[in-house]
Amino acid sequence: MRLALFQPDIAQNTGTLLRLGACLDLPVDIIEPCGFNFADKSVRRAGMDYLDMATYKRHASWNDFLAYRAENKEEYGRIVLLTTHALMPYTDFKFEKNDIILMGRESAGVPEIVHQTADARLLIPMTKKARSINVAVSAVMVVGEALRQTGLFPKI
Repeated sequence: MRLALFQPDIAQNTGTLLRLGACLDLPVDIIEPCGFNFADKSVRRAGMDYLDMATYKRHASWNDFLAYRAENKEEYGRIVLLTTHALMPYTDFKFEKNDIILMGRESAGVPEIVHQTADARLLIPMTKKARSINVAVSAVMVVGEALRQTGLFPKI
């Protein structure tokens, strides 16, 4: 299981998700360009000392990410995109152990080519009055369900 961030805009969300990855032994892929300097203090502040524990890989572009995925098929399985433009709730989806949970940009989601490349598109059901849930909070919800289904939570 992996978490991938497509061109993240907000340093604090990226730091938070890297911390999540460190705590859950979940590798994180960061697909650039980011909307901030990766060395920004905000990333470090949100990730705290957990950033040193995090396993992450930065990819220069979407195409670089896809090429790396193709070369590492054992670790990189289906691309499961979390999007407000999906029809299937994440709670109805059957996750697999090598799925990549892909989060879009905070400001714009992902372009159509990424939607078309995704193997599955999922949403978080929410009230019609709301537009979206914070990307870090959304990732936590879906990653938790995926780890529960696949038995991949770290052993305590």
